[in-house]
Amino acid sequence: MANCRLFRIPIVTAKAGSRKTPSLAHETSRESYQIICEKYPSFRERSENVDLVVEISLQPWKVFKPDGVILFSDILTPLSGMNIPFDIVKGKGPVIFNPPSTDADIDQVREFVPEESVPYVGEALTILRKEVNNEAAVLGFVGAPFTLASYVVEGGSSKHFTKIKRLAFSQPKVLHALLQKFATSMVKYIQFQANSGAQAVQIFDSWATVLSPVDFEEFSMPYLKQIVDTVKQTHPDLPLILYASGSGGLLERLPLTGVDVVSLDWTVDMAEGRRRLGPGMAVQGNVDPGVLFGSKEFITNRITDTVRKAGNSKHILNLGHGIKVGTAEENVAHFFEVAQSIRY
Repeated sequence: MANCRLFRIPIVTAKAGSRKTPSLAHETSRESYQIICEKYPSFRERSENVDLVVEISLQPWKVFKPDGVILFSDILTPLSGMNIPFDIVKGKGPVIFNPPSTDADIDQVREFVPEESVPYVGEALTILRKEVNNEAAVLGFVGAPFTLASYVVEGGSSKHFTKIKRLAFSQPKVLHALLQKFATSMVKYIQFQANSGAQAVQIFDSWATVLSPVDFEEFSMPYLKQIVDTVKQTHPDLPLILYASGSGGLLERLPLTGVDVVSLDWTVDMAEGRRRLGPGMAVQGNVDPGVLFGSKEFITNRITDTVRKAGNSKHILNLGHGIKVGTAEENVAHFFEVAQSIRY
């Protein structure tokens, strides 16, 4: 998917594991999704039930037939299996009940065994692969070590990342021990997803960009590279995609992790991103989801501009992040219609 030249631009939706709203095409299936939410109000219940995961994952594909079907899940799903109790609370987001901060706390964190802790993820991927029947690629995803550590140490979402930075700069050995456990665990999780049916896996390092470049090189990049290198030993043909929100200041460093595709958000101009990443790197992105509030003509112009700047190979079109609440369904449909009509 990442390395072929196609006659039609490949397109996938945003990550399917949104805690606040459905992703791009899920929004168009809003009524169906809201019915599910009313019946199963807990996000974890929805994302840890095989039948619901399959149903929600397939909603975008059934409506728009994009080139990717993305697993409905969350990057924090492995935490319970690592002895890190958590929940996702409506209106608040992730809550980590006992944030680790010492060596003794990190010792209590177990390495993840996905076959035992999240068998429903494997079952859902296997079913999705059969349902899609090679008409689209089935995509899985995981969280990157630093981003997972940020949620865990902060106790949930954060604006200033004070706790993770205090740990990084005052007790780096403690943080490195936690990061290593996450790296080892995410290798297993990616391999598990691939063995279960995922044809590509995206790694979300959403909070890596709160680090300065020098700190990214210490606390994020080595673990990303370790994950990629280890997975490639067992799954050399599995495309690995890396997304780091607001990554403009780190862009040249992202390919050094060894991933096959770098996913750009809309804060990086696509032409500039191409130039900085180099001609050999495949890219994904990066239409601003806010563009879908505009007119159909405006949406068309932004899509064609992005595709033109990306060039005629090694580009997967999608939004630079999840869809915004209140986006008109007809504009979502228009996004897909325009994207699917583009030919190289």
